[in-house]
Amino acid sequence: MATVPVYPWHLAPEGLATRRQLRARGLRPGGQDVAAQLERPRRRRPPLVAYLYRVDDAKPVRPMTPAKRTALDKANAARRICPECRTDAGYVIPTSLGACVPCVYPDQQAAA
Repeated sequence: MATVPVYPWHLAPEGLATRRQLRARGLRPGGQDVAAQLERPRRRRPPLVAYLYRVDDAKPVRPMTPAKRTALDKANAARRICPECRTDAGYVIPTSLGACVPCVYPDQQAAA
């Protein structure tokens, strides 16, 4: 594997962009390899790294189809169903809790 050029934060040349920057332009990497990387130094920790892709080799984002939209809506709805009480919590249940707030903290809900 060839090494990629490393640039300091905010000093990447024109024509390179991160995934988020490509997405903001309606593009995606489209299978291309990483062209370069940015490094942002931090104190007492390893640097933050952002991978850069060539804008001229990027492809347009694939459009959302009705089937994809339906699947996405189902997946998001499933994240709102509490596995304990099987009700719609009204919000996406945090994975750190694993259940809706009333199921995780039943004593605090009774006192309120």
